[in-house]
This record gives sequence, structure tokens and C-alpha cells, in this order.
Amino acid sequence: MREFLEHFTFAQPQWLLLLIPCALLFVLRRGRGAEAALTFSTLSVLVSLGAKVRRSAFNFGLPLAILALVPAIFAMARPVWRNEYQSKTASGIDIVIAFDVSLSMGIDDFRTPDGRPLPRIDAAKEVVNKFIESRPDDRIGMVIYSGRPYSVSPITLDHDWLLHSFRQVNLNILKEMGTAIGSAIAASSSRLDSRDAKSKIIVLITDGASNSGKISPIEAAENAKKLGIKIYTVAVGTEQGRVDSSIQRFARQEFDLPTLRKIAALTGGEHYWAQNVESLQRTFKSIDELEKSETVSRTVIEDEELFPWFAGAAVLAALAAAFILALNPPPAP
Repeated sequence: MREFLEHFTFAQPQWLLLLIPCALLFVLRRGRGAEAALTFSTLSVLVSLGAKVRRSAFNFGLPLAILALVPAIFAMARPVWRNEYQSKTASGIDIVIAFDVSLSMGIDDFRTPDGRPLPRIDAAKEVVNKFIESRPDDRIGMVIYSGRPYSVSPITLDHDWLLHSFRQVNLNILKEMGTAIGSAIAASSSRLDSRDAKSKIIVLITDGASNSGKISPIEAAENAKKLGIKIYTVAVGTEQGRVDSSIQRFARQEFDLPTLRKIAALTGGEHYWAQNVESLQRTFKSIDELEKSETVSRTVIEDEELFPWFAGAAVLAALAAAFILALNPPPAP
């Protein structure tokens, strides 16, 4: 019943006002007129005056003819089964997230809210997840990299599939050692190059300096600039955080902040350094505010016309009334 009330409506309800005179017609038919009478000493003389009046035509045919007006009025009011849909059109911002999965991302110099150590990769994945969920109208792809880049997802609006693929990302997914920032930028740029979008963005997340790949980060950034691509660089890790001796024989601070700043400046983006979970969250909130999508929402109304059913019922009622009146004509005067 609830579904019926939500979807059934009349497109031209003003015709329903005709039901008022229709109802008056029924009332007037049931009223009795003035009675006329003749006084006879005996009724036997009336037996030969004529046949008994058949009242079935009056009792059934005429009410049925009047009743045919009701579905006819409903048909004129255009009953419809209405479905409404929301149609969204995005302005078109294409984003590729270049995510560092080198072994140094396993350093646990971040902290959970209760103070427990948290690996960089886990902190970054949690914030990136929320960033993707907050931009449902943007096409987003993902490239992960260590010693070489690898595509996790093409640029897509299917964020459920993107997030499912991102959940499988870990430090052991790529076998090549190192951090190929230049190659990651080049791979991300090639995916954005063929896109027809108002704005093209790379969000580069790393905790180290480029030490692998066939193209330097600055050269890759210059090529991205020519393609109209803006790069936001996000350095992840504390100032004290260092690569463990189990990863590199001579542990050292991995950050190359000057290069990351230059990449952002060359392409018109911004550079951020997130040293804890809170600053990492603020970083992505800032990127989200700088690159806003413009969406146009339209309501699409789909009406299924039901008036043929009511018109058919009116025709059938009228034909039935005509049939009854034809078979039972009133007596001739």
C-alpha cells in the first residue's frame, strides 16, 4: 500500500472535479418524484390494459451508464505510475593516487590514538581510504610503486572496486627494491594524458628519496606540467624516523623534501609533510578542499500512463449499459 501511495498519482487532477456533478446525478436518480394515483373500485379492469413493466433496464442499465462516467473522468485526469530518479553529472576531476609501498613504509614512527606504534603504510592507507570515499563524483585511479610502478586500478568511478583492490596492497606486493618516484609520476601521467577532464591531479605519497627508475622525479614532473597535470606531494614520516638496519645496511633519513617541494611547485600543486596521523588527515582534507568537484543534480521523472485501463473500463461499462437497455426496452406509451 505504501508503494502504491508513493508511485500512483494523477498528471491532470483538475478533471477530478467532474466527480462532483457525477455524484449529484446519482443522488438525483435515487430521489422520488411526485406520486399520481387513480381510484378504482376493482383492479380487475387493469389486467387487460398492458403488460407488466420490466424494471431491470431502469434498475441496472441506467446506473451502469452513469457509473461509466467515473472511470472516464479518471482517464481524463491521466493516472500515472511515477518513478523518480536522481541524475548526477560531475564536472570531471580525474585523480591518480601514486602510493609508495617501499619497505621503509613499514617504519612504525606514527602512533594510534591510544599511543601504540603504527606503521606509516597503515596510517596512510586509512587516510587515503577516507579521501576516496569523500569524493564519490570523481574518477580515481591508483598506482603503487617501490623499485617500479604498478597499476592497482584504472581511473574509474567504481570506488567500491578501487577500495577493494587497495585493501590488498601491502609491503610485499612488489618484489623490486627501492623508491622510483620519477617512474611513478610518469606512469600516473600516462594514465591521465588520454583523459578528457577539466582537471587532472596526481597525489604522490612517499616516505623517501628517489633511488630507482629510469627517469628522475624532476624530469617526470616537467613532463606532467606539459600535460596540464598538477601534482600534490605528501611526505609521510617523522623527522626522527629512520630506515631500520634490517632494510638498509647503513640506516639513514630517507626524506628528500626539497625535491618533493620542487615537484609540487613545478606543476602548480602543493607540498605537505605529515609527521603524525592528525597532520596526515589535515593534509588530505586540504587537498580535498583545494580540488572541489562541481556536480549538477537533476531529478528525472518517468511516468507510466495508466489511463488506457480506466478508459477501457468506461467503454465496457457503457457497452454493458447499452446492452441491458437494448434487451429490456421500456414499454411503449
